[in-house]
Amino acid sequence: MRPNLLALLTASLLAAPAFAQSTQQIPPDTTAAAQAVQKDVVAWRRDIHQHPELGNNEVRTAKLVADQLRRLGLQVKTGIAHTGVVAVLKGGKPGPRIALRADMDALPVTEQTGLPFASKVRTTYRGQDVGVMHACGHDAHVAILLGVATALAAQKATLPGEVMFVFQPSEEGPPNAGENFGAKLMLDEGVFRDFKPDAVFGLHVWAGLPVGQVGVRSGPMLAAADEWSLTVRGAQTHGSRPWDGVDPITVAAQILLGTQSVIARQVNVAASPAVLTAGQFNAGVRFNIIPDEAKLVGTLRTFDAAQREDIIARFRRTAEDFAHASGATAKLDVAANAPATVNDPALTTRVRPSLQRAVGEANVVEMPLQTVAEDFAQFANVVPGVYFFVGSTAKGTDPAKAPINHSPQFLLDEGALDVGVRSMLQVALDYLGAK
Repeated sequence: MRPNLLALLTASLLAAPAFAQSTQQIPPDTTAAAQAVQKDVVAWRRDIHQHPELGNNEVRTAKLVADQLRRLGLQVKTGIAHTGVVAVLKGGKPGPRIALRADMDALPVTEQTGLPFASKVRTTYRGQDVGVMHACGHDAHVAILLGVATALAAQKATLPGEVMFVFQPSEEGPPNAGENFGAKLMLDEGVFRDFKPDAVFGLHVWAGLPVGQVGVRSGPMLAAADEWSLTVRGAQTHGSRPWDGVDPITVAAQILLGTQSVIARQVNVAASPAVLTAGQFNAGVRFNIIPDEAKLVGTLRTFDAAQREDIIARFRRTAEDFAHASGATAKLDVAANAPATVNDPALTTRVRPSLQRAVGEANVVEMPLQTVAEDFAQFANVVPGVYFFVGSTAKGTDPAKAPINHSPQFLLDEGALDVGVRSMLQVALDYLGAK
């Protein structure tokens, strides 16, 4: 383990962060409520981190969540969108309805943090043997929301309104491309049918911010995410005689380079950012055989719906034209995994002071556009929503150099758990009008 990781681990294991005691702008009641659940939140997070589960397979995690919600006296629904868990807390006073959401799934990543509770789990993902890790911080999201639920349940008698706790599976995408999944599947199965909230809130721990800071912005915040698959068909032949066949690997490589020209030369990225990335290139089984098929899989990130359609059309035309020139064929399939996450402007204006009360005005920062995506957008397209980031990189470490979310070395400072509980708790209490 690297020395700086040892230092971070020691700090997180020994104590809650000094930040929790350093600001005098935090309301004592919210601080006390967060501190009262902190020990449990840390324990839940470590347990979930050590036992990660991929999307739609969060069976153990869902049971942990449901058991805790039942201990709070809540009526719990399970099995929504495969493994989703939902519970509603009815306060003792009339008031608005809100939904608070956390995602539960891990990633097909082999952990390299060296933590004593690091994941050793392996499984099969899309036909490949993979490690499984909470490399995006969803373990923290679940623990934070359980902490918020515990704190709010303790105030049930005096709490105005109602709160739905939504523990969502498969945020990272479906096991098979093109399937309905996650937030959209929960909505399709009626999660908001009988309980339609006035607002929905979510958070994400973020290595790009130091622990103690919270980031938010009004309007577009996170990109739309499409998963694309390109299949190039050629004609198999001996590797020593390429002229006897059609090489799909060469054609696929030409298409891949051509797509970068689409972004760099054909799309106005000054008006709205766009990213087109290939994450897989699969072809062939032997060194001296040119295969008959090559397959590329990747992602498209956009913030504007019209621009998205334009890029997909240009991508398809580029692929088909390159293939036609070489006597091959190309077929592009695009699956929309998530729309852009857009924070409701009026709701963001209302939420920002709550975040400032939770962590101090100087610690609430304006987030730039992020090309990562979140299917929280599905909920926020049904009711007004606000999504915010909670810094997770230890103080003393440059967030710009810290392993980012989805890295096998992603290392969350557990001080982020306290900040997350306080922030979400303050947002909920202020919106509900609790005194």
